[in-house]
Amino acid sequence: MVSVQAFGVRRAWMGWILAVAAACALFGLPQAAVARGDLPDFTELVDRVGPSVVGIRTLERTRSGLGLERGQLDPDVEEFLRRFGVPLPGRRGNPRGPDDEPQQRGVGSGFILSADGYIMTNAHVVDGADEVLVSLTDKREFKARIVGADRRTDVAVIKIEASGLPAVKLGDVNRLKVGEWVMAIGSPFGLANTVTAGIVSAKGRETGEFLPFIQTDVAINPGNSGGPLINLRGEVVGINSQIYSRSGGYMGIAFAIPIDEASRVADQLRASGRVVRGRIGVTIAPVTKDVAESIGLGKAVGAMVRAAEMGGPADKAGIEPGDIITRVDGRAVESSNDLPRIIGGIRPGSRAVLQVFRRGAYRDLSVTVGEFESESATRQAQGPGSAGPAARNALGLAVSDLREAERRELNVRGGVRVDAVEGAAARAGIREGDIILALDNTDITSARQFAEVAGRIDKQKSVSVLVRQGELTNFLVIRPQR
Repeated sequence: MVSVQAFGVRRAWMGWILAVAAACALFGLPQAAVARGDLPDFTELVDRVGPSVVGIRTLERTRSGLGLERGQLDPDVEEFLRRFGVPLPGRRGNPRGPDDEPQQRGVGSGFILSADGYIMTNAHVVDGADEVLVSLTDKREFKARIVGADRRTDVAVIKIEASGLPAVKLGDVNRLKVGEWVMAIGSPFGLANTVTAGIVSAKGRETGEFLPFIQTDVAINPGNSGGPLINLRGEVVGINSQIYSRSGGYMGIAFAIPIDEASRVADQLRASGRVVRGRIGVTIAPVTKDVAESIGLGKAVGAMVRAAEMGGPADKAGIEPGDIITRVDGRAVESSNDLPRIIGGIRPGSRAVLQVFRRGAYRDLSVTVGEFESESATRQAQGPGSAGPAARNALGLAVSDLREAERRELNVRGGVRVDAVEGAAARAGIREGDIILALDNTDITSARQFAEVAGRIDKQKSVSVLVRQGELTNFLVIRPQR
């Protein structure tokens, strides 16, 4: 009886293995990736992708060491590196040379994009380098030229004069799932061809203005930067770029640039050496749940406009502080982080239709997208002072009219100045000198009208107030005292 059960278990186990093998064949997974005890075997992937990964050394003609300086690494790590003969700039036994001789600045990784020598890496790996040297797995070394680098996305493309090189295959980030096994190959601390593995911990992690990162628990250390993140199909799905660390070394959290975003940047760098992005000239903020409910938006989606650059694309299109941008050319803006990426991907000079939510209703506005500038445009400063009679109300606010000259200076059509504040309004964050532009989804044009609107408000319910504070505009919610 026992032997029959054991035979049945063996048959079931064999059936499971055959099913997994069939799935691997169906979805293009290598047989080497079939689980052994539920763990993948990366050996075939290393053999296939490893030759496409390169080591990068950067040199500079200066005495100031910008590499691994004393005190940045754990003493045990330093001792380990010394035993392996890894050079550490700026330490005893490794003196700097004369100013006119290139000295090692840092190490990094990269991967081959095309057989004719185009290589992708991180911008911070090659930033400020006087010379860039690329080492292949076959021990050949080439001097590379920097085709282009984009600091905002931390993507760079370099070129070596070679042919017949093994290029990587790029994967589809949309197919990447949280919990999926991934592998990294790179040169941590200069230790070339180092392989580490882990899983995808999260996708769409917001750590940068233009990039939603892939978070993994793959061991990444200084020198891994610019190397590929590889799925079980042997495809590159990201560029290992950052780590979260309190010590300078790996602590279980690493971030990779999604390869689809990186490829779009790389294409522009190869074509023109620079990246062109769109802009509309707005300062934005997230939409909170409380604000969404108080203004009738329902869900906390979109990007709230806190300021529109005077004379900028958004201002010319009629976009106002307090507008919630919910769509761009039909594409949903789920959060404020989505807007810079969507607008940045639109070619300057093109027209885009923005759906905005204003005073309880949606409207479409057409904007001509400008070109992204490195520095924010200078905005007009506010003028102090107020004029007109103060109007007190049950919200705890005393307001007064703005002079016409003040409105022109502030670039607003209406609004009233807060002369005094107390109670619920003060708890909501309203301060003396703020400009109230709208109350309860109603545009405010004068102190008298403000008093009329405030008088109609149900004092037992929360009310939204669109307030300009300094150069920025924000929704605040006044809640009744409980």
